Amino acid sequence: MNSRHLPAVGRLVDALPDLPRTLVVAEARTLLDAVRDGAQPPSDWAEAVRLLVDARLAPRLRPVINATGVVLHTNLGRAPLGERARAHLSAVSTGWCNLELDLRTGARGERLHGVEGRLRTLTGAPAALAVNNNAAAVLLVLTALASGREVIVSRGELVEIGGSFRVPEVISACGARLVEVGATNRTRVADYARAIGPDTAAILRVHPSNFRITGFTETPDRDGLQTLAQKAGIPLLEDLGSGALVPGLGEPTVAEALADVDLVTFSGDKLLGGPQAGLIVGRADLVAAARKHPLYRALRLDRLVLAALEGTLADYEAGVAPPAVALLNAPVPELRIRAKALAELLSGQGWKAAAAAVDGQAGGGALPGQALPSWAVLVAVSGADALLARLRLGTPAVMARVAEGHIVLDVRTVLPAEEPALVAALAAARAAR
Repeated sequence: MNSRHLPAVGRLVDALPDLPRTLVVAEARTLLDAVRDGAQPPSDWAEAVRLLVDARLAPRLRPVINATGVVLHTNLGRAPLGERARAHLSAVSTGWCNLELDLRTGARGERLHGVEGRLRTLTGAPAALAVNNNAAAVLLVLTALASGREVIVSRGELVEIGGSFRVPEVISACGARLVEVGATNRTRVADYARAIGPDTAAILRVHPSNFRITGFTETPDRDGLQTLAQKAGIPLLEDLGSGALVPGLGEPTVAEALADVDLVTFSGDKLLGGPQAGLIVGRADLVAAARKHPLYRALRLDRLVLAALEGTLADYEAGVAPPAVALLNAPVPELRIRAKALAELLSGQGWKAAAAAVDGQAGGGALPGQALPSWAVLVAVSGADALLARLRLGTPAVMARVAEGHIVLDVRTVLPAEEPALVAALAAARAAR
């Protein structure tokens, strides 16, 4: 396009006095450059720049309706927060709070006071600590307890977790030396015993996360390893990964692990059902060593995560299951009823919808390889992938999946209160064709 026909940047700035000048200038120049390079010029230049500025100012993080059937969906923020956690988070985020202030004495307080006692109560641990995620918890523990010394790990547990978190590299980053024992599929207590030497700092058990070794396998139980560790005078550590606080979720609870392990690290946003955090519980002297290490300050939690975590733990103390735990335990017959009702509603609006049994997943590295029986609404449409893209870009955004020309909406991960918004999102996506 001839440059003589392009509007001046200053004219666009004058036309949009209600918007930040620097953003108008930046987006106007971007639009002008695009048109010079061959893009179609807008019919209303000022309105086009306004839309670009609005898009730039809009938050990237948006609410999403999760219809994928993956409860702890890492890409969607894993566990949704419960009402108590949301309320506590809102209360302390709007002004100041007593993050490190003891209101009784007026003196400086401890920021973990609200979660440490609850963690001790819920897990039975003598001491507890919280940092910003479980990878940080493992990093802090190994740095504080094993730097310059050896850590023994089974070859079958030298896993890579999402984001290139590789156990051997983490141990190396902590300044410790990895000692591998056993075989990939079989490791015995005797393998650990032979590896213990004067430089051994700890034995580490690692949760397998997203994979399982099946067939000809053998793994020593915690009791046998604890007997060996006590005899050698070294701690037995376990990266439990998901960190369930209540039984019935298909993995050992933190309390069960602590019965035979000196120190456990686990996540706050997986089977616990809270915000992203790394939790460390166990022997008081080991927790104290981690707390005193300079690295702890770099990994500590801010007030927002602490508020959400404290609210989640308070729910457990009150006997209330966080949403993620409730979703994982949702009875399949109830899901069937919801799916059939939603399919009937959509059919009444002209959709070709039917309810069907499907398999979901726990997600977040929990229960690897195990299907989670569920029910979904299958919506038959032409151009399912295109409709799925429009659902992702809608308001609210909807994440689902496509199978054999159907949009699959797994009701296990759709909160009942979200169903009207889901129906409206489908209607909007259809109208946008």
